[in-house]
Amino acid sequence: MAKIIKMKKIKFTLALMLLIATATFAQKSPRAEATGQVGETTVTVDYGAPSVRDRVIWGDLVPYNKVWRAGANENTTISFAKDMIVKGKKVPAGKYGLFIIPAEGEEWTVVLSNKNDAWGSNGYSQENDLVRFKVKTKKADKNREQLTFLVFKGGVQFNWEKVRFFIPMK
Repeated sequence: MAKIIKMKKIKFTLALMLLIATATFAQKSPRAEATGQVGETTVTVDYGAPSVRDRVIWGDLVPYNKVWRAGANENTTISFAKDMIVKGKKVPAGKYGLFIIPAEGEEWTVVLSNKNDAWGSNGYSQENDLVRFKVKTKKADKNREQLTFLVFKGGVQFNWEKVRFFIPMK
């Protein structure tokens, strides 16, 4: 009987330690993935999903007119199973770093970089750009607390805070 009680105490202690470790080391910006079909091609966006958490995002946390990794922590990447046309530009099948250059106006810049393994924007270099193009942003009425990418049949949508934009693909 004493062995059973001791085993229960050990199991309880281990479970409690696991719970504490999980809560302590949980990322504030967890990794997320958006995958879907654009035409006949699988498109995947892998990113760190930060939350607004009562912060000023655009122009403060994410400065205007500077390259941003389009997420948190390690580099945001976009992968294409087959060759694609992205915003009118041919992009070979593969995995690319996805960067954004926010601006105070509605026109922002999106960059697909051949370097996909940088840590954030620190490893960004324009010489690695595969394509660079402009997108029109839209202001939403409702706040999107956590950054999300969504893959639709016609491309990829970016949503965070009150900013939305769409990257057309085929």
